[in-house]
Amino acid sequence: MVAARITVNGTKTPISPAAPHTTALEFLRERGLTGTKEGCAEGECGACSVLVARPGTDKPTDWVAVNACLVPVAALDGQEIITSEGLATAGEPGTPPALHPVQEEMAVRGGSQCGYCTPGFVCSMAAEYYRPNRCARTEPSGGPGAEHGPNGFDLHALSGNLCRCTGYRPIRDAAFAVGMPTDDDPLALRREQAPPSPIATEYAQDDREFLRRSTLAQTLRLLRERPDAVVIAGSTDWGVEVNIRSRRADCAVAVDRLPELRELRVASDSIEIGAALTLTEIEGRLDGDVPLLAELFPQFASRLIRNSATLGGNLGTGSPIGDSPPALLALEASLVLVDPDGERAVPLADYFTGYRQSVRRPGELIRAVRIPLPLSPVVAFHKIAKRRFDDISSVAVAFALDIEDGTVRKARIGLGGVAATPIRALATEAAVEGRPWTAQTVEAAARVLRAEGTPLSDHRASADYRRAMLGQSLLKLYARTTEAVSS
Repeated sequence: MVAARITVNGTKTPISPAAPHTTALEFLRERGLTGTKEGCAEGECGACSVLVARPGTDKPTDWVAVNACLVPVAALDGQEIITSEGLATAGEPGTPPALHPVQEEMAVRGGSQCGYCTPGFVCSMAAEYYRPNRCARTEPSGGPGAEHGPNGFDLHALSGNLCRCTGYRPIRDAAFAVGMPTDDDPLALRREQAPPSPIATEYAQDDREFLRRSTLAQTLRLLRERPDAVVIAGSTDWGVEVNIRSRRADCAVAVDRLPELRELRVASDSIEIGAALTLTEIEGRLDGDVPLLAELFPQFASRLIRNSATLGGNLGTGSPIGDSPPALLALEASLVLVDPDGERAVPLADYFTGYRQSVRRPGELIRAVRIPLPLSPVVAFHKIAKRRFDDISSVAVAFALDIEDGTVRKARIGLGGVAATPIRALATEAAVEGRPWTAQTVEAAARVLRAEGTPLSDHRASADYRRAMLGQSLLKLYARTTEAVSS
């Protein structure tokens, strides 16, 4: 087994002697790359962002921004990353490096004051700068509130980055001022080559292990041998446990690069989404073909998180406030569970058994999420949270309705944040099915929806507020559908 190492700013660097739980952030800072900062240690501020070479869409490689504070450095074994220090281009001997175009614009437009958040912004901006299908827009940018610049820059790329003192206008100005990569840009040219292939990893320090197998079959055998192992995909949840709660795993098993968990198949009767595909990858590959998921993705945390987070991880944690379960419940999704003895499909509605508990057996993995076709034409995902982006929902409601000739033929409603598990709003579904889609029907069903679940009061919202938002979400859906008809 080759010693674990990663390529950092073009230099191969051994991971040893870092402990298996060491984050990429800690690893980089210990080696003098202190542009990578720790602001929150939860993936919410973006001060730690770095670029990782990942399989591309239009080109062999994409530069993808991720939270270095969450990913274990061992999970990057064999991979290639760029930090804020690695963006500049080396000059002639005796001259300082030339600033990267993103760095240059941040400097000249006043996008940095104390500078603590600046390297993270720069890395997230660089990922968008190198997005293959970014192109100049011919229509007006839309004024001060525009989220897309005339240069095609999507401000959602910065939704996971927070600034505490500069203010966002000059940062936005810098983002909208960058041009396109030049023909001799080294990082642009790097996209024409394939990223490093996934490799098997056996990394051990201090009686703890980080393991990655090459195939799903090997991984399943390992999990049967090591039932105590913590399974890691994007590490957006486990990384918080490590940082905030000082959790440590005697054995961590990575599944994020397993080919069998990274497929997306579209058949005549279903869409099957691999459990280890990141949400960003799913969004790009589906390209709006599942409208309910297209509404979910922009509201799921931030681009930085979606670049690492997976559906398998979001469902595997069993959290009652995960954003994907309500949408997948409304879509009547099933989970394909696999162990060394074979596969089984479990409807998501039957998957959760209690708070962070499920029917998944020890050693069993979520291989894929299966969504039946055809899809319901009337859909909506409503997330009620204190912040527009990068926040945990107080309530999440997903709708999928078939309305024909003014009558609701079928209704599926998924709820999050109102019970110990994500649930279907079965009583509300029954209250609208077979009835005319009218204000009278909806107002009566909204009263039923307010009584679904067992919401609690906590620091995010009171139980009464959650009940009110449930009812309001159905009224909002009705208003949207009637507006669409009238227009």
